[in-house]
Amino acid sequence: MSTMGEVFSELVGQDRAVETLRRAVDGRRHAMTHAWLFVGPPGSGRSNAAKAFAAALQCPRGGCGECEECRTSLSAAHPDVTLLRTEQLSIGVAETRALVGRANMVPVKGRYQIVIVEDADRITERGADALLKGLEEPEPATVWLLCAPSADDVIVTIRSRCRTVRLVTPSDEAVTQLLIQRDGISPALAAHAARAAQGHIGRARMLARHDEARIRRREILTLPGRLTSVTACLDAAENLVSSAADEAQQATAEVDTRERSALEEALGVGTRGVRVRSAQAALKELEDQQKLRVKRLQRDALDRVLTELTGYYRDVLAVQTAPEVALVNADLADEITPVAHRSTPEQTVRALDAILEARTALEGNVAPQLALEAMLLGVSLAARS
Repeated sequence: MSTMGEVFSELVGQDRAVETLRRAVDGRRHAMTHAWLFVGPPGSGRSNAAKAFAAALQCPRGGCGECEECRTSLSAAHPDVTLLRTEQLSIGVAETRALVGRANMVPVKGRYQIVIVEDADRITERGADALLKGLEEPEPATVWLLCAPSADDVIVTIRSRCRTVRLVTPSDEAVTQLLIQRDGISPALAAHAARAAQGHIGRARMLARHDEARIRRREILTLPGRLTSVTACLDAAENLVSSAADEAQQATAEVDTRERSALEEALGVGTRGVRVRSAQAALKELEDQQKLRVKRLQRDALDRVLTELTGYYRDVLAVQTAPEVALVNADLADEITPVAHRSTPEQTVRALDAILEARTALEGNVAPQLALEAMLLGVSLAARS
């Protein structure tokens, strides 16, 4: 039997998943396999679960959380644990082939050669074909740990060869306790952040630790009351898109510069004898990848806007139809209640539909400006209809 497995201690509210993983670490009969798929809603801790499992598999004590094997596995510094965390919109065939090559190597010091793919749902069809070969003919010590929002998001030939571990949205109470114990957040602020984040641990931590995150959230949640005209809707959409773009640019500016400098040095840019055309092609490819990364981060920022507005109108609908249900945005109850009394449940559902349509449009690569303009006009129209 293994020890208590401290590497799993931060997987709050995931008792069933943790039990499955511990059985595999302990070597129970039929409990271990070479390919796993971790699925669950945003913030449930898919990648954290995969890294904890990797650490437990490498640890001689089954995941003590203290030894070098555990520490390096959790930080992706272990020589036999490879973590693919992409900021691109897709994972192509070249990256996937490189992972398969890595997975086929004999472990240097650990018990397993482990490959973690955080966004397996982004693997392209050609990439999936390359991965399939690695899954069908694995080396004895190879373990694949794939992560995705749901099994349906992963190409069927891949998910059919994996054992699925399902994570759930942790309770507000569990997230609150984690923030208090791990981050030293005050109980009141921890409870507020956990409730506002709706089970998303990363979002809860951001709200608990950063004033600017709470300010941005407040600005978004007061937006519905400011949509008093077509001009106001269009201006608000422009501001949201611009703010998301600025946030993405700020988040990537430093790493973009570092990546370009490293590539220029590797190519020998500025030195004699370098083939300018090939260097330019490589730099252009890097620029294209960086633009995709900015685009993804901008979409992530806009997705947070949609999530906050969904929570707002969920609360309005709760006041209208089920007043006994606790509000996600309890701190805004004095503002939400009058809105609920001035409108009908049908109007609220139409507003929620407009937000859902915007999410679908963004997923379909509709221009963010157009998607948000349509959404805010729809929300404003719902309030007046």
